[in-house]
Amino acid sequence: MSTADRLIESTRELLWERGYTGTSPKAIQQRAGAGQGSMYHHFAGKPDLALAAITRTAEDLRARAEEHLCAPGTAIERVTAYLRRERDVLKGCPIGRLTQDPDVMADPRLRAPIEETLAWLRQRLAEVLREIDPAPEAIAATVVAVLQGGYVLARAADSVEPFTAAIDGVLTLLAAR
Repeated sequence: MSTADRLIESTRELLWERGYTGTSPKAIQQRAGAGQGSMYHHFAGKPDLALAAITRTAEDLRARAEEHLCAPGTAIERVTAYLRRERDVLKGCPIGRLTQDPDVMADPRLRAPIEETLAWLRQRLAEVLREIDPAPEAIAATVVAVLQGGYVLARAADSVEPFTAAIDGVLTLLAAR
């Protein structure tokens, strides 16, 4: 793995664990095993490195979602597979958690891939759910809200149980359609 990739991957991990404000350039360099000169050779500064990390995280989230949403099966089966896929629930969503970081939300460049990814997820779910409802946008928004809210409830309780219950609830509502 190249130095730039190690820096990006280390930043991704630290943003997920600590958020933008809690992630220092020194912590990134230490985790990546890279010196300050290497970091600034590849990136103009922390904001540029964070943007590369957030963008890569967003791309990964989309790819992992797409694996389930474009698989064979009914709309409900595909959405169920997506919602029940293996996740590190107690760490939360690596994209959703960044919405709670005021420095990320205040920077239009850092906020953009987050907004785009959540909008893409709502749109992609709506495309799948159109098989069961001619106007699925509100349902897709609800699914995303339940997913993100499930992460919050699980983290607050330090248990995956509230997440599982939220997913079970939204799937029960979908199955009743």
